[in-house]
Amino acid sequence: MKSEAFQERLGEVDWERAEAELDGQGNAVLGSFLGREECHRLASLYGSSELFRNRVIMERHGFGRGEYQYFAYPLPETVAAMRTAFYPHLVPIANRWNRLMKVAIEYPPEHEGFLERCRAAGQDRPTPLLLQYGEGDYNCLHRDLYGEHFFPLQVVILLSDPRTFQGGEFLLVEQVPRGQPRPMVVPLRQGDAVVFATDQRPKVGAKGLVYRVGMRHGVSRVLLGQRHTLGIVFHDASSQTENR
Repeated sequence: MKSEAFQERLGEVDWERAEAELDGQGNAVLGSFLGREECHRLASLYGSSELFRNRVIMERHGFGRGEYQYFAYPLPETVAAMRTAFYPHLVPIANRWNRLMKVAIEYPPEHEGFLERCRAAGQDRPTPLLLQYGEGDYNCLHRDLYGEHFFPLQVVILLSDPRTFQGGEFLLVEQVPRGQPRPMVVPLRQGDAVVFATDQRPKVGAKGLVYRVGMRHGVSRVLLGQRHTLGIVFHDASSQTENR
């Protein structure tokens, strides 16, 4: 699917609502972003080794259990189109968050401009990935940073029908300064996309002061069945951050 088709689909999203949810909870669900057949086609790519640059067995690195593969360049057309189409909708939020947190980074309006910034810093390895979980698999809480330059929002799309597996909930944990972590379970249906904070987001306190909230994400243990997800990360990785 061409980028223009995804741009049209994303143009129908209530971004005012999504932005309010991102500000309040650090995540926003875009329901039924992909159709059933689109999900099946993407999940079926997992067995095509020529499409990927690296396969990671999570248990070997202490990341959890299960596995994932990073796509190689050139990305599959559908994956590249989604990455390109999502970015312009998210960059105003990212830039506003940085201003609120007094982070002196401004992201360019187009995704290719941001990738040029990554490449100049030695981050030239693509990061969109497919993840595969079976019975007993899980993903520890983590951040997908990959190098000096990272985009503060990313997207995960559930490709499997929740009726075909048990467990495997998408998890977010919010860490406020000098406070206890707040866990969140984000319910997803097949084809739902969740946009969430990669690392930190701003939060307005009771006195109107803005402070930084740390965010981590992961997946609970799959109790039965198999689960596939697509991860869309907007920054690329350096060779020193190959696995995470």
